[in-house]
Amino acid sequence: MTHHVIEFCAGGGGQALGLEMAGFECEAAVEIDPDCCTTLRANRPWWDVRNDDMRNVDAARWKGVDLFAAGVPCPPFSVAGKQLGSSDDRDMFPDALRLIEECSPSAVLLENVPGFASSKFDDYRKKLLRRLEKLGYQADWKVVQAADFGVPQLRPRFLLVALRPQTFDYFQWPTAFDRKTGVGPTIGDLMSAGGWRGATQWIEKANRIAPTVVGGSKKHGGPDLGPTRAKKQWREMHVDGLGIADQPPNSDFNPNGHPKLTVRMVARIQSFPDGWQFSGKKTAAYRQVGNAFPPLVAKAIGRSIRSALRMQRAPSNNGDEQLRLLEEPAVYYSSGQPLKPHHFM
Repeated sequence: MTHHVIEFCAGGGGQALGLEMAGFECEAAVEIDPDCCTTLRANRPWWDVRNDDMRNVDAARWKGVDLFAAGVPCPPFSVAGKQLGSSDDRDMFPDALRLIEECSPSAVLLENVPGFASSKFDDYRKKLLRRLEKLGYQADWKVVQAADFGVPQLRPRFLLVALRPQTFDYFQWPTAFDRKTGVGPTIGDLMSAGGWRGATQWIEKANRIAPTVVGGSKKHGGPDLGPTRAKKQWREMHVDGLGIADQPPNSDFNPNGHPKLTVRMVARIQSFPDGWQFSGKKTAAYRQVGNAFPPLVAKAIGRSIRSALRMQRAPSNNGDEQLRLLEEPAVYYSSGQPLKPHHFM
């Protein structure tokens, strides 16, 4: 049985790709950023990608869709901002609720920063849950850690899942993998691709979980690996976080040096498959990567939601199932024709 999803604030496609891996077919992806839309269309030309502001969209056309998913803008709740919550005009939760009411999906997935789980927003969360209850849903929320699902990165995210009462009892949050993956082994082949003689030793030194990758915003300058504290943590992993490289280090690079990461390396750390290409110049491409919801996390939660919709219990993510989740390839071809990565990072 095919399940369909509509996604708002789709960004560079991390959540949509993960949900596709989980068995959902994307019926529509709405995103306000033109570069992100170009990325989505290039990688998935059969998706209905709409370059629009979610505040301007009428979701009634998707009435009865299986899943409504949205990575609601995080600035109103981020510890990096002023945490104005509902007082911030960038708060899109009211618009998400309007869209949910219009399309009446079988399930809802809302994603945000972990700051939304803080006690400061207790009343706001309760209001959100009450509104969903009035719309006929039972909901639960949890802060999940990306490192628990095969992503070599400390990236906690707030997730809210809502389902109709008859399917909610079947929903189970995905269980963490038995093993975690480090940065070094994850991108070692990319780091050695330019002939760097120090790559083998670096892989061992960088065999740790990375700090949260930060994509930043258009208001700030070029790409780097985040604030001072994050750069310090990257340096402890023998990575130069002061910028993003165009190419991997070559044979002339100091064997004991601290290389910079490329956009493709960061994309793999975010758990994007290598076949997923990002549009725009380096800064625009890196912003899409850094702001993305890791596909492997979306895949894990998507499988749990899909199982609930089928009134089945989700399988455990341990043992052989963990390996299947990590190794199962995504589809990069449509009608037998390869996608063209020309002019993409």
